[in-house]
Amino acid sequence: MNEEFGRWSESRWTSREIDWKRAKQITAGVDVGTTSTQAAIICDGALFGSASIHTGYDFKMAASQAMEQALGDSDMKIQDIQYIVATGWGSQNVPFAQKTVDEVHCHAWGARFMFGPDVRTVVDLGAQTCKAIRVYSWDRVRDFMINDKCATGMGRDIELMANLLEIPIQEMGERSLEVEKDPEPVSTTCSAFADTEAIGLFREGYSENQVLAAYLFAVAWRIYGMVGRVRPEKELAFTGGLAKNVGIVKRLEREMGITPLISQYDPMLAGAIGAALIGRDIMAEI
Repeated sequence: MNEEFGRWSESRWTSREIDWKRAKQITAGVDVGTTSTQAAIICDGALFGSASIHTGYDFKMAASQAMEQALGDSDMKIQDIQYIVATGWGSQNVPFAQKTVDEVHCHAWGARFMFGPDVRTVVDLGAQTCKAIRVYSWDRVRDFMINDKCATGMGRDIELMANLLEIPIQEMGERSLEVEKDPEPVSTTCSAFADTEAIGLFREGYSENQVLAAYLFAVAWRIYGMVGRVRPEKELAFTGGLAKNVGIVKRLEREMGITPLISQYDPMLAGAIGAALIGRDIMAEI
């Protein structure tokens, strides 16, 4: 099984316009997830650099590599960053971070930066969990909900399905929409059952696109049920890797009757950006 099918492309970016040496505040955030790791550097409230890489087997190494790539070919060193906040599943494995902060607050802050101040509901579609977050107008978390079952239907499970079917994860969403009508969704109560049921559809004569539609419809339906428990408002933003899967996003739009906000930023960067912004506020209080 070729694991490359289930991986989003790595990315890195460093500003050539910001003179970091003139910045009064330089903070960074590192979001170490089970499948991908992001880093973001903020200079006086502006994004200076970012990176998104595959985590691999070593959380510490992934955190260091993400930071190095976010620094890019600038002459900024990690020692020049005044405050670093870590978040994510591997946040305890970032030795150069001064503080760890939970993912809920980091994604809430990151979404406000990425999508604008109108955001009232943030849905983080991650590799292991889905988090629905309600926020106040002044950047504070009002309420949140996390999926209470296993990680079935989350990002990691979809990566495995992409590898199993040997369909690039970048194509799964679009292909799932190329059906006249969504088939009945497969089960999402257990990863093994969901995968087996999806593969079994081929024996019933389903095409690849129909199998993808049944699978992603099930994922979207599970997320919809959980998000509905926080009573989402129309000013909604999706973050995390699954937010890049149009097959899930379009089905959520349909079921929820809401068109999500659009951002120029990669939705996978929300946690790291939010962590960097929280670090900036911590600095202001010191």
